Amino acid sequence: MSKLISTNYSTGAFNFGALVLRLAAGGLLIPHGFDKLAHFTQYKAKFINFMGIGSTASLSLTIFAELFCALFVVLGLATRLAAIPPFIAMFVALWKGHNMDIFGKGEHAALFMFAFLVILVIGPGRASVDGAMGK
Repeated sequence: MSKLISTNYSTGAFNFGALVLRLAAGGLLIPHGFDKLAHFTQYKAKFINFMGIGSTASLSLTIFAELFCALFVVLGLATRLAAIPPFIAMFVALWKGHNMDIFGKGEHAALFMFAFLVILVIGPGRASVDGAMGK
């Protein structure tokens, strides 16, 4: 019981927490990216034209972030670098798509955004490709 209320943490617990966060955030985001890739033409017609780059480019960058970068995060490969595009994509989704409605329709985007921000800050942990390579 005292371990549950302790503020101390072990390296093993930290690494396990980083692994769970990577698997959850990346693993839950991948299906969103895959759906956008599988239904590219349907999404392209109604997707946001962020900063005037066009809806096709915006959708392509979102798929890159949600599918490929999320997969790298799950694997723990180039983790900090790979966490940046999903963080940006979720920030844009929250800001432009959901009008910063964090406690309403933008809640999922906000949760993903903060999860990828934490991954960016703490890194992948030892149970990752990066950890196995000693990075």
